[in-house]
Amino acid sequence: MTTVTPTSDLAAFRDRADALVRDHPVVAHNAYTAWFATGAASLDDVRHLTVQFSVFSHQFLEAQLRRVLNARSLESYHAAKEILLNELGVVFRPATVTGPAEGVDPELVATEGTIENSRFKFAAAHFEWLLRFGRPLGLEFADLGRRPLGTATTLHFCDELLRLYGSDDPAVGEGASYAVEHWAAAGFWKQLIAGLESAKDHYCPDLPLAFWTWHDKVEDQHAAHTDDDLAAVYASPGFDERAFLEGGREMLDAVGVFWDGLDADRRRAGATTGANA
Repeated sequence: MTTVTPTSDLAAFRDRADALVRDHPVVAHNAYTAWFATGAASLDDVRHLTVQFSVFSHQFLEAQLRRVLNARSLESYHAAKEILLNELGVVFRPATVTGPAEGVDPELVATEGTIENSRFKFAAAHFEWLLRFGRPLGLEFADLGRRPLGTATTLHFCDELLRLYGSDDPAVGEGASYAVEHWAAAGFWKQLIAGLESAKDHYCPDLPLAFWTWHDKVEDQHAAHTDDDLAAVYASPGFDERAFLEGGREMLDAVGVFWDGLDADRRRAGATTGANA
């Protein structure tokens, strides 16, 4: 395991945390998403991505609930609940809107604001957005989201989310959260969207992409929130810098296992069908 030497000030610590994410292989070069962005994915490739991503996305709810239960302050508790309840179907209400937010389509739903005084709607749940995405691919409710549908590498990622992101050690949980949000803001959504736009153009014209485009827009805001939280957790009594950075590194390692698993799956499928790798 890499030895982490504590830094002496917040700026140096922030630089170290940023470098941890920026230089990690899953951020610096994700072979699967780079390939997917070329538009080379077949219908079966897109189906497989959708199933595995739906398992991770749905199982993430359990990890997010643990973030709520293990919150270190009322502010962190509220922030974690915002994410969880938005995932479940309470849409964000922009600050400029005085009444409850309307709509359920991710193409129209706000990417910022608050769930305070908003409304729950089944169809606004992120998993239901994925269900609508999957239907033109021939995927129905029973085909998506459930743990038994995950490959070994997908389930490893899910389990590490529970262990690290949902940790009751605040330094580990904050480190994992920082890593996840900054990985998500580093561009992989755009690569997936590029590949899905190609699929829509070439063989699935009814494919709705709003689940993916909405998340691409929201991730920069999530990363900004973790930047704010970084300063607060650094100043907290007894903060363990080693645990934060190691939790972040281990979380990124698990993200890498997920994408490397998808890359191995598509290479095996290509070898079987004779498609180019």
